[in-house]
Amino acid sequence: MSCSPQQAQAEKLTLRVADNKAGYFGVYLNKPGQPKPFQARVWRGGKPVRLGMFATAEEAALCVARTPEGRAAEAERAAAAAPLTSEEARQQAQAEKLTLLAADNSAGYFGVTHQPSRSKPKPYQARVWRGGKDVHLGMFATAEEAALCVARSPEGQAAAAERAAAAAPLTSEGARQQAQAEKLTLLVAKNTTGYFGVNPKPGLSKPYQARVKHGGKLVYLGVFATAEEAALCVARSPEGRAVAAGRAAAAAPLTSEEARQQAQAEKLTLVVAKSKAGYFGVNLKPGQPKPYKAQVWRGGKTVHLGNFATAEEAALRVARTPEGRAAAGRAAAEEGQGAPPAVPSRASLKKEGTVPPMPPGAFVKEEGVVPLMPPDAFVKVEVVVKEEEGSGGQPKRQRTL
Repeated sequence: MSCSPQQAQAEKLTLRVADNKAGYFGVYLNKPGQPKPFQARVWRGGKPVRLGMFATAEEAALCVARTPEGRAAEAERAAAAAPLTSEEARQQAQAEKLTLLAADNSAGYFGVTHQPSRSKPKPYQARVWRGGKDVHLGMFATAEEAALCVARSPEGQAAAAERAAAAAPLTSEGARQQAQAEKLTLLVAKNTTGYFGVNPKPGLSKPYQARVKHGGKLVYLGVFATAEEAALCVARSPEGRAVAAGRAAAAAPLTSEEARQQAQAEKLTLVVAKSKAGYFGVNLKPGQPKPYKAQVWRGGKTVHLGNFATAEEAALRVARTPEGRAAAGRAAAEEGQGAPPAVPSRASLKKEGTVPPMPPGAFVKEEGVVPLMPPDAFVKVEVVVKEEEGSGGQPKRQRTL
């Protein structure tokens, strides 16, 4: 393998590609089958100047790049090339399956330094540590474009691989919680994995592949241990965000009655509360297009679930969460504790006023008509326990409780 590309980087030169048989500017395939089939030449003073014959196209291109003509052509090309915006650099990195490595520095990226005093139009410098030396890769208008240059280098790719190997995979629940923390949506889909942009890869240690379509082409984002972690990767991409925004815009808000019906269909409880909104986990923010805010308390923090047009739709969103289900269970338990006490079986109630509900097997013995009474009157209720009759047709014993 030719070492010319590495030597060009060391000398801060560019092997300019071209649409010809050799693939490089100033390089020509003149003698196929010969030990040195590639000729390097430049146009100087109106005449072609031959620079030599070489074994590889890259070696010939390096010879061209060292000449004044080669340097001038590269400077002209670099000046004409429009700098990438931050978003364009991210998209290009995705297209090339590269990672812009974040770092805790002023530029925010590994291998990128911010130097506004040295080059105002292009204040971001890309550099790597190579062979014990600090190698300068170029100056760029945005930190992301500089990070892309670093990501293309062997050092950048090695650093990305090292980080990926060290990162612990997220569990399914961990990925869901991270999505909520970043206010992202794991887009569901009717496929074998259950998520948009996620495909199964059985037999691998990380059997879920994340991918999106960008510019008419499939862009692979990585492989993951769980479908939810892969869906989180998709949700973070510009394409995933666009799909989520489109779905949210297309989804019509539920009316109060529709939300109640949906709760019944899912066997959920919209837990009522003594608040302006009237439901557990729902706050009213008047004056907004969607004035009802759904939120729960999770892990010591308030987690925002979304804004909704009706209180019932917000309550439905809360009811679907683990916190909402737990609140429904507590409400059901409290309601059960407030139920009236049971009456013993085979007992009769002697009614003097209003009769409470009775269990099956009890009967009421009325003695006359009870007159109307004032609200503060005392109502006496006698419970008569009647045992089985004896042989003479009379009860063996009757006891009043």
